[in-house]
Amino acid sequence: MAVRAVRGAVQLERDEAGHMAEQVGALLTAVLERNGLTQEDLISIWFTATPDLHCDFPAAAARGLGIVDVPLICAQELDIEGALPRVVRILAHIDTDRTRSEVTHVYLGAAAALRKDIAQ
Repeated sequence: MAVRAVRGAVQLERDEAGHMAEQVGALLTAVLERNGLTQEDLISIWFTATPDLHCDFPAAAARGLGIVDVPLICAQELDIEGALPRVVRILAHIDTDRTRSEVTHVYLGAAAALRKDIAQ
């Protein structure tokens, strides 16, 4: 097993806690599924949210999925003019047998525009 990092992002349609939980939950589920992971493979997850999101902590969505014994942290994304609004990003550290090139990064919906080079 090796420690690898997997990235992902999702753009929210609105700043509402229920919507954030749904969308971030979908992002985390997709990351796990597309990389053949279980919650036991998670080491930690770093969440960032753009400054226009105030409704809740993105990490709350992970707790809602039952990810309760994994260290999580939230931070605010840089406030860059012209940046895509209402975006939650993740950087998850995982235990996996996959090589770096085999790790699947997940950018859902409009967030795919953030990394066209690696979005699946």
